[in-house]
Amino acid sequence: MITAAQFRKIALGFPHALEKPHFDRAAFRVDVPKGKNFCTLAGDASNCNAFLTPEEQAMLVLAEPGIFWKLPNKWGDKGATMIDLAACDEATLKSVLAMAWRHAAPPKYHGELDG
Repeated sequence: MITAAQFRKIALGFPHALEKPHFDRAAFRVDVPKGKNFCTLAGDASNCNAFLTPEEQAMLVLAEPGIFWKLPNKWGDKGATMIDLAACDEATLKSVLAMAWRHAAPPKYHGELDG
């Protein structure tokens, strides 16, 4: 089980990541002009949304349907994927958030993650 504190530590550990309020959730984005969210955390910390490609989403939902599912809205059609934090382990979460971060971060930052 991933706690809110663990989630924040992981999400804010990505290069240039920052946290901002986003409706009833906390959003994590890359700190650049017009930066994009790469994930959000539910207010009760029970789940998060990672912004992936539809192909990545389909792979995860097929592989681990008890952990991942497509959001039932237009964002889900674009790849927004909900993650059950009670069922997800830390290594899996880090891997999925890294995919999401790469989509939000400018290519010039990608090398910082690969380090």
